[in-house]
This record gives sequence, structure tokens and C-alpha cells, in this order.
Amino acid sequence: MVNPSPDELKRDALVRSATLHPHPERVTDPRFHDHPFFDARDGVQVKYEMLRRVRVEGLSVSQAAADSGMSRPTYYQAHDAYERAGLAGLLPEKKGPKRAHKLTAEVLAWVETELAAHPERTPAELAKRIKKKFRVVVHPKSIVRAKKKRPAPSRPPRP
Repeated sequence: MVNPSPDELKRDALVRSATLHPHPERVTDPRFHDHPFFDARDGVQVKYEMLRRVRVEGLSVSQAAADSGMSRPTYYQAHDAYERAGLAGLLPEKKGPKRAHKLTAEVLAWVETELAAHPERTPAELAKRIKKKFRVVVHPKSIVRAKKKRPAPSRPPRP
């Protein structure tokens, strides 16, 4: 088994973090070809340098975007994100749903009622019943996570 090179490891890390520049071959900024510190594959580094060249060096937005292999709209998006959140704003946003969108309050209420009547039901059984009743495909693990997040029903005090 061959050990991957540092170059391959970095590329893999950029892919995993979704920060790989989609077109590093389009980067014409000389820094990215003349100095080993600069990596045209690193989308965050390229965006930051694009912003810096406009702000510090006075380069036009059109030229900085072109030298970075990006569009003017991408420049303005990066600029707004940087102004709002600093360097972290240049990182890609998490893709996909931001919350449990299939397990609505209605579905969760039904799950609670179902479990109160049939406590032996497993998450897999509940997922099948949810699919049949609500026409929504839910993974059993999603049901387990949702149940953990919901407060336990209050019980009357013991005498």
C-alpha cells in the first residue's frame, strides 16, 4: 500500500470540507503559480486573496474575479459573507435540511400517542407506520433522535 503524498492528502481534505476550488486551472493570479504558499485548489484562500487584492491593492472587481477564476457575482457574495462573518464567512454553508423537516409536530404527536398505546413498538415499526399513514419516509434513527429532543411528558406526582 502506497502512502498518499501531502499534495493528495490536502486535495482530499479540500474535497471533504467542500472548499476545493471548482476550477483551479482558471486561476491566473501569478501568486498562485509563483509561490508554494498559495494553492489555486483552495477555494477559501483564492476567495480571500481576491477580496484582499480589491481592498488593499485597488484592483478592479472584474480583474480580481477573473484572476481568481471566479465571476463578479461570486466576488460580491464572498465580499458580503466576509463582511458579515469574517474569514468563516468564506467557508461553504452546510448543505441539506437545517432541521428535521419530515418529523413535523403532527407526526411527532402521533408517535407519542402511538407509543403511549403500544410502548413495545420499535423505531423501525414506527417508521413503517409513518410511511403508511403520512406518506413520509423517515429513518428509524431520526425517530430516536427526535424523541430524545422532545421533553418527556409530565407525570402527576405520586401520593
